[in-house]
Amino acid sequence: MTDSASGPRPRRLTARGAATKARIIEAADQLMYERGVASTTLADVRASSGTSKSQLYQHSAEKDALVKEVIEARAEALLSQQRRRLARVESLRGLELWRDELVERNALRNGAYGCPLGALANEIADHDEDTRKVIAAHFDAWLQLLTDAIEELKKRGVLTPSAEAHALATGLLAALQGGYLLAKTARDVRPMRVVLDMAIAQVRAYSTESNSA
Repeated sequence: MTDSASGPRPRRLTARGAATKARIIEAADQLMYERGVASTTLADVRASSGTSKSQLYQHSAEKDALVKEVIEARAEALLSQQRRRLARVESLRGLELWRDELVERNALRNGAYGCPLGALANEIADHDEDTRKVIAAHFDAWLQLLTDAIEELKKRGVLTPSAEAHALATGLLAALQGGYLLAKTARDVRPMRVVLDMAIAQVRAYSTESNSA
């Protein structure tokens, strides 16, 4: 007997259905990243994913729902990568390697398109409050990863106890987002490296070595 209070159960996808849905989300993600959300239509997604109209509407009947799927997929990929990199930060050199990986990834497209998550925030946050909150939650998760990395440096004695992890992490994330924007407009990642170097220098100011000199 079904408990009506719990609502309808989610439809379980077959392996083929799951593959089709993944293909649709991947195509939508790429199009929305390169063209923007507003300039990407469901017809564009259908053509790019090689799906029929019935397949597309079976998995994503409305564009808003597809945008939310793209946000979740994009955030999961980005945060997984950031989690792996930041978990290895055991020294200030670890932060430099974090910077290098981000800059080098962005250099592959000459700085075009900006941050995968920030680009969505720039386009959507002022027009859709529910979606803004979802994106904000992902940025909070990213900020927490950076905060944890700074706290780890404090535990290892790399940074002094007076280093405010959350503030320094906020500076790193803000510099990164500004760097993405500068690189996007200049089609050059050098400004991105400069602002990240400055943010890391602020962290380095709390180094136990520099403070003991």
